[in-house]
Amino acid sequence: MSRQDYEIVIGLEVHAELSTKTKIFCSCPTSFGAEPNTHTCPICMAMPGTLPVLNEKVVEYAVRAGLATNCEISKNSKNDRKNYFYPDLPKSYQISQYDKPLCEHGYVEIDTDEGKKKIRLLRIHIEEDAGKLNHDEFGGGSLVDLNRAGVPLIEMVSEPDLRSSAEAEQYLRKLKSILEYIEVSDCKMQEGSLRADVNVSVRKKGDSEFGTRTEMKNMNSFRSIVRAIDYEAERQIDVLEDGGKIEQETLRWDEVSGKTFSMRDKEDAEDYRYFPDPDLVAIKLSDEYVENVRKQLPELPESRKQRYLEEFKLSEKDAKTISASKYLADLFEQATKVCNNAKAVNNWIISDISRILNETEMEPIEIPFDSNQLGKLIILIDNGTISSSIAKKVLVELFENPRDPEDIIKEKGWVQISDEGAIKEVVLKILNENPQSIADYKAGKEKALGFLVGQAMKQTKGQANPKMLNEMFIEKLKK
Repeated sequence: MSRQDYEIVIGLEVHAELSTKTKIFCSCPTSFGAEPNTHTCPICMAMPGTLPVLNEKVVEYAVRAGLATNCEISKNSKNDRKNYFYPDLPKSYQISQYDKPLCEHGYVEIDTDEGKKKIRLLRIHIEEDAGKLNHDEFGGGSLVDLNRAGVPLIEMVSEPDLRSSAEAEQYLRKLKSILEYIEVSDCKMQEGSLRADVNVSVRKKGDSEFGTRTEMKNMNSFRSIVRAIDYEAERQIDVLEDGGKIEQETLRWDEVSGKTFSMRDKEDAEDYRYFPDPDLVAIKLSDEYVENVRKQLPELPESRKQRYLEEFKLSEKDAKTISASKYLADLFEQATKVCNNAKAVNNWIISDISRILNETEMEPIEIPFDSNQLGKLIILIDNGTISSSIAKKVLVELFENPRDPEDIIKEKGWVQISDEGAIKEVVLKILNENPQSIADYKAGKEKALGFLVGQAMKQTKGQANPKMLNEMFIEKLKK
């Protein structure tokens, strides 16, 4: 059989760290990047005799995520102990939710080549994060940092509805976008705030039974997830084509070699010996509580995209790109209020700002300048103080050392030359140096004008007023 005869089946378990100020069962801070073991207390270090107390904000954030993903909210759920033994889990069990999660039976819509597709969400539940092991390659041991132990998580478990790495990426990006909009997680993948366990299996097209799945744990990069799914699907097909059998196991993705490696047999629910946590009371929610959370939900990405199409007349592609990130969408709207030029703000975000984000591998949340500074930059272009080529240099400065664009222009001496005499001098010099371009223009080659203007901009280091240059070149060339 050929590879075309197989279908890939993917399910994702997405973990998002919640943006609460304190941990799920104690008052330790959740902020990232502190010195090891400084955000700890007897509760999150699991000292004997300590008792957990559930952080109410964690429940609210989980309900918010459930409502934003079309879930049913359980009015009666509970916490359970999930038993497993690992050095970064101080209690040797994790407080999670087993048979009564807070949210169930939701869905997220993604765009595919065939149109909209609903990816079903089996459940969203709350749980505590484990600590972190720092492996010392030179000393031959490992050090444990418990700052992350007890940081609140929601786990969002999809049904096995995804059929390609591209669909998986779309789904993850949509989830990330929703979580950012409802402000329950900063979704900083590089800090581990958003990560996914990826379950992959293959089956022959037309089969109703699922194949045996493998799982890749704690993946926190879209690129790695796409590569890992594609590799693992190919590997499984090769095994089946050679007459082998897929083992249910947990795999490790190696970014350098681009391959998966076996770590251990995959656990099933019974391996964890779940039972209700006796130290925590049941979570009972009233209809009024759920409705209050629903009323506080902000405008979500799909609604914002539709508004951008109607209110700002953006293209479908641009509206989708900007609305996909809460931080880009906020920047767009607020900068537009400053400069009253939505088209220009859109163009700067879609082109130069997005390019710099890609080149520097920055997330939109990390953009160092604010909407007021971007709006002012566009005003300076619109009123002729600077040219668009100078504005590109100012934008780079805003990324490197954000401050008022006017201050940058003064410091660098980048004010646009709009003096007619100075422009005329440059035009005559360029014409004198390029007789061939004059002949080309007179022979009907319009590109010659662009070349001459480009030379003049180069001569003035981008500071000449391009509109005045164009007009003066045309005037001189027609004589």
